[in-house]
Amino acid sequence: MPRFMSLIRLDEQAAAGFEPDPGFDARVTALFEEINKAGVMLDTAGLAPTVQGTRVHWSGGGLSHTDGPFTETKEVVGGYAILQCKDKEEALEWARRFLRVHPESWNVTCEVRAIDEP
Repeated sequence: MPRFMSLIRLDEQAAAGFEPDPGFDARVTALFEEINKAGVMLDTAGLAPTVQGTRVHWSGGGLSHTDGPFTETKEVVGGYAILQCKDKEEALEWARRFLRVHPESWNVTCEVRAIDEP
């Protein structure tokens, strides 16, 4: 079965002020239990804030690096999930369900891409 990477994108500056509603943790836990029981989730994690990150650039035959935070970037990857699904539509359905558990006031994007298999 094909694998898909789900990249969770958010505005890190705006997200710093968001507080989850009281039922958020329970909704996420229930969804993750369901997705694990379905055998779809291979791996998932949130990422540390960009203030703790470094970007390494390759250009013109030379390397350079930029330490975070990356304030010039509107959206950053805040987490990921690797799913093994029968097709892209199934991966998209899990992404939709994941986004629906978030509070309505949050602005979160989930980018779903197939993993190239050798």
